[in-house]
Amino acid sequence: MAEAYFPVGPGLGTEENFLSLDDILMSQEKLPGRAESALPRLAVLLGQGAGSAESVPEGSKLEMPLWLAKGLHDSKRRIISVELPKIYKEAWRTVFSADANVVDLHKMGPYYYGFGSQLLNFENPENPEIAQTILQATGGAPVCAVSNSVCPLQTFIARFRRIMDSSQNAYNEDTSALVARLDELERALFQVGQKGLNDFQCWEKGQASQITASSLVQNYGKRKLAEVDG
Repeated sequence: MAEAYFPVGPGLGTEENFLSLDDILMSQEKLPGRAESALPRLAVLLGQGAGSAESVPEGSKLEMPLWLAKGLHDSKRRIISVELPKIYKEAWRTVFSADANVVDLHKMGPYYYGFGSQLLNFENPENPEIAQTILQATGGAPVCAVSNSVCPLQTFIARFRRIMDSSQNAYNEDTSALVARLDELERALFQVGQKGLNDFQCWEKGQASQITASSLVQNYGKRKLAEVDG
């Protein structure tokens, strides 16, 4: 049976993938900020008025969804300013450095890594420190803007080993308590570990399906035969 929805992965780094459900949900997360100029007809959208024609006055404090903050942000025109959510501020970065495993990331923000990477779109003097604390979803180690060296992936590395250990030692049992404190990226990694464990257990019991060559390998072999015959 064909799946109704084929999962699409999130975007890389500061980019979003608008076909990804995770990125769509992440873009709804709220950012604190301030209106640096009047915002015409946005009062209703920002919960600051009842009429669609009302404007947000200059200087108003705001709670904006990420997608709107990115749309209004302009480095040349001071339309809005964005503040860091508390979990990315220095006090919490100190907690992560001391023991990242004690933090309930899902409670603090279910898209901690992805949302933190999106914050790097906004000019903030603490961006290098944020990049050191989180893992930017670029497939590689982030580079520290201050020292131009590879930054330590403190939070992700500190939590990754425990996540994978837990996923590899929970066979046929309730895992809800194990994933309750994980953000969505970590939950996806936990599921990958669980799938590997289940597949291995099936293989040990002789229940795994027969291994066959992939279509890529078969097609490569056919091309080689065609070259020889030619």
